[in-house]
Amino acid sequence: MSIEIIRCLSDNYAYLVHDAATDETTLIDAPEAAPILTVLKNRGWTLTHVFLTHHHWDHVEGLAAILAAAPAQVWGNGADAGRLPALDHAFAPGDTLPGGAVVLDAPGHTLGHVAFHYPALKALFSADSLMTHGCGRLFEGTADQMFDTIARFAALPDDTRLYSGHDYAKANLDFAARYAPDTDALATRQAELPVLARTGAPTTGTTLGSEKRINPYLRCALPQVATAAGVPGADPRTVLAEIRKQKDNA
Repeated sequence: MSIEIIRCLSDNYAYLVHDAATDETTLIDAPEAAPILTVLKNRGWTLTHVFLTHHHWDHVEGLAAILAAAPAQVWGNGADAGRLPALDHAFAPGDTLPGGAVVLDAPGHTLGHVAFHYPALKALFSADSLMTHGCGRLFEGTADQMFDTIARFAALPDDTRLYSGHDYAKANLDFAARYAPDTDALATRQAELPVLARTGAPTTGTTLGSEKRINPYLRCALPQVATAAGVPGADPRTVLAEIRKQKDNA
């Protein structure tokens, strides 16, 4: 199986997961039709499934045009079915989908948000929950819900690669630098991002292990992070809530 990372709109990512053994291709989120259809054509792949992480417009805007050109079965969270377009199949957290994706409950950014974990690929498609060097804004959910979502992800193997819904890596890294990250990991990533920007390479696809050295939302149990957040001695949930509030006001 292989993963194709596709830039969409101004800063979104969509993903194609292709299984050469079955010739099935799954699209994860549908921000914009043209770049996705171009990759499908260039690769010679036939779209068979679309998995949606949540209902926000910038993750579903391209769906109608994609389906008009490449009909496929659309899968989404049954608990949020009323807000997801063109669903053919409803799933629930814990279900295993075609291709081996396991649905993980991921509320916080929205209440119906889910993520897709492919154990065989060592890949987690997290969209706007846990993100590269950060986490998504809490539009509907609570900080406690996001804490539980991130804790669920943190239990996955450290070599799992994280594929998020947007390229916010530079802004997130600049913010993360305030919260006592591992200095070597921070310096390495600060050197890498300009190179990726110059070449147009994606910034997504870091490992959970590397994120645990930089991403403050994965480090809320560390005393130095609580101190950097201005809440020394606070419990990890309070630390996450405070860091997220500071990010919202940054």
